[in-house]
Amino acid sequence: MRLWRARGVLNWLLLPAGGLFFALAALRRGAYRRGWLISDRLPVPVIVIGNLVVGGTGKTPLVLWLAERLTALGRRPGIVSRGYGRLDDAVREVGAGKTAMEVGDEPLLLARRSGCPVFVGRDRAEAARALLAAHPDCDLILCDDGLQHYRLARDVEIALIDRRGFMNGWPLPAGPLREPPARLSSVDALVLHDAKTAPMAGVPTFRMHLAGETFYRLDAPEIQAPAAALVGLRLHAVAGIGEPQRFFDHLAALGLAFEAHPFPDHHVYRAADLDFRGDAILMTEKDALKCAGLTQLPIWVLPVEAVVEPDLAHHVLALLENIDGCASIGNPRLSALQGPARLPESRR
Repeated sequence: MRLWRARGVLNWLLLPAGGLFFALAALRRGAYRRGWLISDRLPVPVIVIGNLVVGGTGKTPLVLWLAERLTALGRRPGIVSRGYGRLDDAVREVGAGKTAMEVGDEPLLLARRSGCPVFVGRDRAEAARALLAAHPDCDLILCDDGLQHYRLARDVEIALIDRRGFMNGWPLPAGPLREPPARLSSVDALVLHDAKTAPMAGVPTFRMHLAGETFYRLDAPEIQAPAAALVGLRLHAVAGIGEPQRFFDHLAALGLAFEAHPFPDHHVYRAADLDFRGDAILMTEKDALKCAGLTQLPIWVLPVEAVVEPDLAHHVLALLENIDGCASIGNPRLSALQGPARLPESRR
């Protein structure tokens, strides 16, 4: 990630490879758009939550928020994810007793927090079909990541941008971009996660931040403590997420002093990683899923929730109702949605 914040010598050397990456990505998307490659259309609406850059921008908290809001509004969502960091790419349900190594850390967190069925698989379309077969009461699919996974046809696209923006603005591997910024002109909603300005005019835009100030003990979740109760302790903060600094800034805003220990996203922790001298360790829920029993120090976990304004869930439902309402008049966008070989017109 640090390499992608600037345009140094190494970035310039990698830029030709980045140009090739963008060219191949454009060819692939064009192949789906023209029907040369087939998108799998499901019998229920699909909502994809993704981003243009490599790394976390807050997709998992947003998926949790959407799942909870849509459930409260009477829908029955299921969730699919690739499950990064697990041992294989097979399709499987994220059920009780599963570990992060089996299903991935983010899907495990989604299953525990949302109460919705969650399936993982490298092929998100296959995972979604398995979910619907096992849970036929689900009436829509939330896809955690997958903006570029065109094998799965989608009805609504939501793109996140965090405070880092596009960093140096160059394609992989010279920069963090998986698609050009112009791709955002075709999404149905932009969510700015602590970002100040929207990079694309004319797209419905929403703002999001993460809230949370009460910790729980990893070994005894019923024991909770406000941030004020941890002030004055010798604390170590651990974060293996897309942007560890975001977690550290959150802790600092709560008035806590600590030694920061950033790790790569989806890091598999060992006891040596947590061999600290002090009074306690602070970490995210995602990291805590992989750290039980690795240290004698108390681990305090900080759950966070997304706060989204205005109400993105109502915007999504309005889009779905509009699609459903066009069925009887032969709307061209709906015809494209129903066809297995093409992306929707709005994705062209």
